[in-house]
Amino acid sequence: MEVTASSRHYVDRLFDPDPQKVLQGVIDMKNAVIGNNKQKANLIVLGAVPRLLYLLQQETSTTELKTECAVVLGSLAMGTENNVKSLLDCHIIPALLQGLLSPDLKFIEACLRCLRTIFTSPVTPEELLYTDATVIPHLMALLSRSRYTQEYICQIFSHCCKGPDHQTILFNHGAVQNIAHLLTSLSYKVRMQALKCFSVLAFENPQVSMTLVNVLVDGELLPQIFVKMLQRDKPIEMQLTSAKCLTYMCRAGAIRTDDNCIVLKTLPCLVRMCSKERLLEERVEGAETLAYLIEPDVELQRIASITDHLIAMLADYFKYPSSVSAITDIKRLDHDLKHAHELRQAAFKLYASLGANDEDIRKKIIETENMMDRIVTGLSESSVKVRLAAVRCLHSLSRSVQQLRTSFQDHAVWKPLMKVLQNAPDEILVVASSMLCNLLLEFSPSKEPILESGAVELLCGLTQSENPALRVNGIWALMNMAFQAEQKIKADILRSLSTEQLFRLLSDSDLNVLMKTLGLLRNLLSTRPHIDKIMSTHGKQIMQAVTLILEGEHNIEVKEQTLCILANIADGTTAKDLIMTNDDILQKIKYYMGHSHVKLQLAAMFCISNLIWNEEEGSQERQDKLRDMGIVDILHKLSQSPDSNLCDKAKTALQQYLA
Repeated sequence: MEVTASSRHYVDRLFDPDPQKVLQGVIDMKNAVIGNNKQKANLIVLGAVPRLLYLLQQETSTTELKTECAVVLGSLAMGTENNVKSLLDCHIIPALLQGLLSPDLKFIEACLRCLRTIFTSPVTPEELLYTDATVIPHLMALLSRSRYTQEYICQIFSHCCKGPDHQTILFNHGAVQNIAHLLTSLSYKVRMQALKCFSVLAFENPQVSMTLVNVLVDGELLPQIFVKMLQRDKPIEMQLTSAKCLTYMCRAGAIRTDDNCIVLKTLPCLVRMCSKERLLEERVEGAETLAYLIEPDVELQRIASITDHLIAMLADYFKYPSSVSAITDIKRLDHDLKHAHELRQAAFKLYASLGANDEDIRKKIIETENMMDRIVTGLSESSVKVRLAAVRCLHSLSRSVQQLRTSFQDHAVWKPLMKVLQNAPDEILVVASSMLCNLLLEFSPSKEPILESGAVELLCGLTQSENPALRVNGIWALMNMAFQAEQKIKADILRSLSTEQLFRLLSDSDLNVLMKTLGLLRNLLSTRPHIDKIMSTHGKQIMQAVTLILEGEHNIEVKEQTLCILANIADGTTAKDLIMTNDDILQKIKYYMGHSHVKLQLAAMFCISNLIWNEEEGSQERQDKLRDMGIVDILHKLSQSPDSNLCDKAKTALQQYLA
């Protein structure tokens, strides 16, 4: 970078022995750097920053000089991200925070303005605000000094509050009480920054949200103030941020979803933000906030879907900006073309929320012009965020049996989905594999082609993931695949998965993985020829696994599933012998027949019934062996059970002995 002589001249003057000349030098420097990024960069390279910081902290400097130094540093920070990095490297933050202890208000405001600029830059770590525990209480105390301290401090808080730890620190230092009255400030900027503070404090935070509901400002409750701020005559930014506050309070459980302030005020306001008239970033924020608001609540999904033709309105998100957009501002067009993918992401997110539960809404979404094509295109976009949103949208729509049989088939959705699954980041894999589970249900026409395209290996690979959600989905999809499947598919699954991996999954620390693996085993061991075939090759290991689970510390559901697997084995022709020759297992079945939990008694009864059934070869010997073990006595006792289901099953079993 060429460093001009004039820039050097500015820096040299900072070292003049005459304090008056130094002050004039700083003032001239301030005028030279305003709006001139090249000049800013030159001065930083020439080492102006350490000298300005020295003067700012020097006790002999006058307050006027210190203030001018803070202003110049703030101006340098307004330049590029590299400028901010240079300032951070010179330890500007501790120097400015120290400056806040000065009694002089003008100097405090200059330090805060510079801190605000630095903290709102994406390169500044938020943690720097929290390193010294005395900073937050001091900032709270400064809130009462002037409208500028209010504006800058609220802006610093709303940018540096990321996650529950920061929320707790600010909350414990009285953020709610200190900031609430600023919502009625005469300054629009102060009201706006205070509102932004509340939106970041309330996000996913029940403690803060429950407190906000009961806060009074000038005799009015906060939610009522937020509602006033989202009226149509207020600036868009204010409407949007108030709607966010109410949305976050609702999602955190502090406001009911059927409350008028949500149904009649917040929801319609967010739908308005999605209209063509709004700027790109307003449409993005409006749609994403609305998606978050209605995500868990089917009633809100229904209301939103019929408000202002929202479903059709979102279709416009895919057409903007087009080459014929009526944008006369060339800068705006350039910006919007660069950010158009954010619109698509927001639309997918909102469609996913709208279609989460209601069949009619899903149908409406899919019937919107070219919707399926748009989603399929979204699956291969370069932006990870758009791909993730498209997969989520598809997953939401794939909960519909009707759509799985029709639209999903017509558009061969499984093809791009399998491609997405090849090499995607985990967050996309989790949703895409969830969706694959739906496409592999027995009634889905996509099941066949998916199998042919190598899904078994892919899913077996997922079961080895470090991520428990991926292990669950991998095994769940295999479970769906094995349901009522032909012998060849079952053999493929067992071969690809390997028995070692199957047993690793049966001892997985994640309960969902264990349950789904048991479900897979149960589906593999169904229909007699399949049961006998699998048990002839893997019988020893499977019986070992069953024994381990029945002996382990597992919940009722796990043990019930395991006993059902035994009942399936007992239904085999040759597989039965593996139970009958295993006294340990027979004793366990006997134990569970007398268990205190009816579900386990019933499951154990199924095993016994399958073993003693009369029409089958060798039934006499099996009946005798079980009678000698005392099973018949237990059956007599169970035939008196108050549980009608258990009582009937016991009577049916006893009839086998009489026949």
